[in-house]
Amino acid sequence: MDTSPTPAPDTTPLGTPRPDVTAAGRPSTPRVGRPGSGRHRTGPGTAPEITRSTDTGAGSTTGRPTDARRTTTGRTTDAPRRATTDGDTDTAGPATNRKATTARRATTPRDADAPEPTAGHRKTDSPRRGSTSRGTDAAAGASRPGKARPVDTGPPAAHRTAPGRGPEKNQTTTGHGPTESRTATGRRPGTTTTRREAAAEPPAGTAADTTGPAPASRRRRTLLLVLALTAATSATALVLGLLSWAPDPPEPTRPLTLAEGERLAAARVTNLRDLRAGVRITAGADAARIELVGWVDWSRSLLYLDVGGPGASTERGLVQRVGPILVIRPDPAAVPTPAAPPLLPPADRWRLHRLAPGTPLGPVLDLLLGLATDRPDQTQAVPGSGARWIARDTVAAGPVDVLQASLPAGPPQRTPAPGSTGAPTPGAGSASTDPDGQTRFWLDQDARLHKLVTRLPGVGPVTMILNRADRPTLRPVDALGGRPGLPRTLTDAERRRLDRLPARLRAQRGATMTLTAPVGTDTNLRGTGWVSWTTRSAYLAVADLGVPDRRTLLRRDTAGLTRADLPADAAGGGTAEVPGRPPLPPPAGPWRAQRSGGDDLTMLVDAAVAAGSVGPSGTAVRVREDVTAGRTVDVVEVGPAGARLRYWIDRDGSLRRLELHTDANAWAQLDLQPAVVPRLNPVPRPAAKPRPAAPRPR
Repeated sequence: MDTSPTPAPDTTPLGTPRPDVTAAGRPSTPRVGRPGSGRHRTGPGTAPEITRSTDTGAGSTTGRPTDARRTTTGRTTDAPRRATTDGDTDTAGPATNRKATTARRATTPRDADAPEPTAGHRKTDSPRRGSTSRGTDAAAGASRPGKARPVDTGPPAAHRTAPGRGPEKNQTTTGHGPTESRTATGRRPGTTTTRREAAAEPPAGTAADTTGPAPASRRRRTLLLVLALTAATSATALVLGLLSWAPDPPEPTRPLTLAEGERLAAARVTNLRDLRAGVRITAGADAARIELVGWVDWSRSLLYLDVGGPGASTERGLVQRVGPILVIRPDPAAVPTPAAPPLLPPADRWRLHRLAPGTPLGPVLDLLLGLATDRPDQTQAVPGSGARWIARDTVAAGPVDVLQASLPAGPPQRTPAPGSTGAPTPGAGSASTDPDGQTRFWLDQDARLHKLVTRLPGVGPVTMILNRADRPTLRPVDALGGRPGLPRTLTDAERRRLDRLPARLRAQRGATMTLTAPVGTDTNLRGTGWVSWTTRSAYLAVADLGVPDRRTLLRRDTAGLTRADLPADAAGGGTAEVPGRPPLPPPAGPWRAQRSGGDDLTMLVDAAVAAGSVGPSGTAVRVREDVTAGRTVDVVEVGPAGARLRYWIDRDGSLRRLELHTDANAWAQLDLQPAVVPRLNPVPRPAAKPRPAAPRPR
């Protein structure tokens, strides 16, 4: 007979959250170390919190476990457990094994999504607890010691969310052991699928296809097969097309149309209108081949080229030509292949040059300058001229027509001035230069010539390529007159400086002189010395580039002009290009008197000495502004056309250069630099020979 007192009913509300639990289900204020209270442990494998309950019945030790949610594993403990509070004694039956209960709680998974309560237990939802099941049979069993059952920990958890754990099992304790509630997929009813489980499970209603590839794989294979077939078909068609390809037959030649004839007749006029062009020329063949690179200025009949190739000979180097006047700057050490010359030509080592007979350079330069005129050549447009259209071609500037015709008739031959470079300038289209009429012109639609191929007697094949976009302004060297200017009358300031020039030079007392004088076809003079405006005298040593081992000493004073020819060592030494200063005192030697003004050299020296006594006579014209020795000067031209002098006067009124237009149509320069001049003693004059005595009449 059971004589134990009947336990009072448990009146503790199950759905009300504890004051120390927040809405998120976590304790707001941890209670650690208080007597009669449990501990919150969050680490894995620790015992859950043990709470203390109030026993309303005599000898009742019913405990209500509080299930702490572990956010790291998502587990909740739904199994009912018996816990005794500190200081209480269970008198209703044998004591529950706390260690076993604690170990079971540590390993039992907890799930916030517990199944709906059944008839054997209730479910309590609170913010702190995921789900709390309380069984009435467990409470009754705890109050009846004779019928108490040991708590069954159940089988291992069937469902866990932490890595390495099995699926979670929903267990409720009814006093007879755990019961399981599972769905068809092995999950309890009402359990929410976690994110990891959703990713691992196949979509609902889709059966795993293990018999063949997925639809996406089949589509990919189909697309790759189509692309492979397309590539194979294209390659096959390309190979067949290449094997069966044949170029179109060339269009047959024909006579020129009226428009094409007019374009050919206007080609030289277009060259003159465009002023300048870059040019590259190849003339001759094999060892006689010459190559030229540079520019042509048809408006001033100016050529500026670099000459190379195996047949260049003594003309290898830079070449400038204005009309018939040719000056060269030889460079025997230059590489055989020419390059574009510098836009600002060097100031030194230029010399007047005469081309030897049979040299291919002369006819080529004549042909290049003859490609410009001021009126169309009507013979090219005549239907019976024999000109023909050959083909269409493409050059760097665009499409062109290739026309075949004779070279156009050039201007009449010009007779060179006395002492010039010699041979007359032939016309570009004379019979001697184009005997077979096989010249071909590459013309665009604007009558611009881009290429010319012909043959010249004594030269061989000639190819000229014109670059119409390369059109810099060319500057002739000083021997050809320097850069062009705009002549005008002098201003008042320029006139005053010119009038005060003699007084300014006498105040300076003297200067050093440097002579550069191309005075003949094979006569290029270089000299150095002094001029004294106080004593009206000059003394200098002159070298001829054609006779490098000889020197001419020239002495000018009030007594007249004398000269002596000596070896280079006895007359100051130096090189022919840069001779040394004349020796002091003047050496005794074969001095001979010379009439002043007899040649270009003596005229230039006389003008330098006279500049310190009287001003230039005649009409003065300012030619241009220039620079010499780092100083800005006004170039003033004075004198008649046959003996023109140019005075280079700086802004301080000092004379920096004298220029004379020589008989060779070139310009000779005498540069002056103010300096202290040594005392120039008179030269020893030869004793006068006694006249033979006349016989006395008898």
